[in-house]
Amino acid sequence: MKNWHVFDALSENEVECMTERGHSEKMEYKKEMGAQAAFCAPNVRFFQHPMREIAGYHTCQGYCLQNGAYELPNGVNFTISSMGATSISLLLFYRRAQKPFAVLPFPEEYRVGNVYSMIVFGLDIGEFEYAYSIDGPNDPARGMLFDPKNIILDPYARAVAGQSKWGTKAIPGSYRGRIVSSYFNWENVQSPHIPMQDLVIYEMHVRGFSKHESSGVANPGTFDGIIEKIAYLKDLGVNAVELMPIFEFDEMRDMRVHDGKLLLDYWGYNPVCFFAPNTAYSADHELTHEGDELRRLVRALHKNGMEIILDVVFNHTAEGNQDGPIFSLKGVDNSIYYLLAPDGTYYNFSGCGNTVNCNHPIVHQMIVACLRYWVIEYRIDGFRFDLASILGRNEDGTPMHNPPLLESLAVDPILSKVKLIAEAWDAGGLYQVGSFPSRSNRWAEWNGKYRDDVRCFLKGDGGMATQLTYRMLGSPDLYQPDERGECASVNFITCHDGFTLHDLFSYNAKHNEANGWKNTDGDNNNNSWNCGEEGETKNQDVNNLRRRLQKNAVTVLMCSRGTPMFLAGDEFGNSQFGNNNAYCQDNEISWLNWDDLEKNQDLYHFFRYMIHFRKKHPILRRHTRPAKSRFPETSLHAMTPWDANYQYDSRVIGVTFAGRNMEDTADDIVHIVMNSHWEGHQVCLPDLPNGQDWYIAVNTFNGPDSDCVEEVEDMQCVRSGILWIQPRSVVILVAQ
Repeated sequence: MKNWHVFDALSENEVECMTERGHSEKMEYKKEMGAQAAFCAPNVRFFQHPMREIAGYHTCQGYCLQNGAYELPNGVNFTISSMGATSISLLLFYRRAQKPFAVLPFPEEYRVGNVYSMIVFGLDIGEFEYAYSIDGPNDPARGMLFDPKNIILDPYARAVAGQSKWGTKAIPGSYRGRIVSSYFNWENVQSPHIPMQDLVIYEMHVRGFSKHESSGVANPGTFDGIIEKIAYLKDLGVNAVELMPIFEFDEMRDMRVHDGKLLLDYWGYNPVCFFAPNTAYSADHELTHEGDELRRLVRALHKNGMEIILDVVFNHTAEGNQDGPIFSLKGVDNSIYYLLAPDGTYYNFSGCGNTVNCNHPIVHQMIVACLRYWVIEYRIDGFRFDLASILGRNEDGTPMHNPPLLESLAVDPILSKVKLIAEAWDAGGLYQVGSFPSRSNRWAEWNGKYRDDVRCFLKGDGGMATQLTYRMLGSPDLYQPDERGECASVNFITCHDGFTLHDLFSYNAKHNEANGWKNTDGDNNNNSWNCGEEGETKNQDVNNLRRRLQKNAVTVLMCSRGTPMFLAGDEFGNSQFGNNNAYCQDNEISWLNWDDLEKNQDLYHFFRYMIHFRKKHPILRRHTRPAKSRFPETSLHAMTPWDANYQYDSRVIGVTFAGRNMEDTADDIVHIVMNSHWEGHQVCLPDLPNGQDWYIAVNTFNGPDSDCVEEVEDMQCVRSGILWIQPRSVVILVAQ
């Protein structure tokens, strides 16, 4: 028996229209044997295939060009590829059941090359979950780990079952895919497409951002929780949210108890499936509509003029090394998807047990397809690639000059407008800050040297003056402007990995005892300073100094060329109590305590002021038209103007940015004076054209009552051209 069936359905109106054009015989639905007459849109091409019954289900050969599983009008198309498999069976499970209710081997005629594809008719996507059983050689020394007893998750699954409630695992020891209905109403909301240099990036953990009871949201720890805080983010002035990993991960995989506290894989840098959003971050159980809450978040951010960047982890997976589980890529094609040593063990350039073989053509294709999927289906604006140097390693682990994957991502037409940001190092010792392979200047980098140099200068280290000027000018020593442009450097002083801004100036050493590794984990080289006392103190002088240093930090950050990024909660003094590696802390250590917002209002208002100050003065972000006063676009100074001959003990520097304002109505000249010395100093300011004077917009030494001034008429004028800059403080002056 033969029946008509379809891949892409048209609307009922389109069906009626086609019927009127004489296609009624082919539009008639045939119910015999559960098959459906249908059509392929938009070309109205018809395909006729013989039906075959397998395990009681009517089937036919599927569509091989798209991996994964997706819904059709009267069935589901399943496609999976494996280079080494000898046979594959589709496993169908009822929800939460541990044994399949149907096993459907792929017939040989449903195989094209190494691609297995089958349409199964009569399935209700709300009633089942799916996985695969894959048979083939089992020879670990050659990297072959095929075993039909393993339940294998589809690497292209759009949703993963059993993970929807945080801290629980409904199906111990296995993962299954779910079919997702992709319809979502975007309400004609478009991405704001903000230029890289105009972004102010706010890095956050989805759960930690709103989980604390003080957040006041209806759905704490979820995408909806972020939506409830968008008004706050908008008022603060950030215009890009960077989410720590939201790919499906299993927070329970390495769970353990230490000092009576449950420790989980909280950060999520251990992906289970690249295509599936973490359903535990959704407030509602989104059966067949997994990902819609994330889409609502994206839509809401775009509606409010903000972009969304995802922190993506393609460098390793949760399958770990030879002692780890086999649940997905290992069981599909272990020798292809992972970098293997000659004896079949795993190269570990990630520090997490395995390393994804990113530049193998098949893996390369999967990663490109994955990013395209997130851009098309979720309208993501950018990606930050964790341990991105791994993406440039060859199959033997050596760095490549022109890595095919990085080249493809840079020129892919679908990805042409998204931000590509590399964490330009890996755990194998490959450090590429300033040298990350970047075709067409498409790649920006987390500038680790910016973080280190600014920290060292701010706490008063010698020999850092020249380095700081480089960082503030966009790191031209690392990123040649004529080669990499002005937007290659993502500047940050803090991020999820390390101290918070509060802790950076409250602790000399890490305090990671709560992690259960006797304080051996986490970085020892933090370039931090406790200002005289370790940890929290009631000493007001120490607390005042700490607050001033935090304000110094955000001032330098917002007055530097490049793209600024800071860690959520830094704006109101969030602390992790000295823990600089809180990857396992799903508790008050990692959750933002919003009570600190009220407690540290002065810090919040200063952050807000500096973000808006940066937006107000475009010369801080990019080249503008030259100043009519002929002031150079950038210039460097010490305690005397135009003197950039910094010595080892130079701790007072000045940086001037000059150009026309955005309206081209006046010159825009901003002068930043930074003193990291423990003593005050007299500074001579650069002379301005006749009729103009310097006005103090920011003085971090003044304290919350007058450390920043909104209106020029309220600013202190320095007509003498002589400025006394107090110890460990930053002053910003504007020309008027």
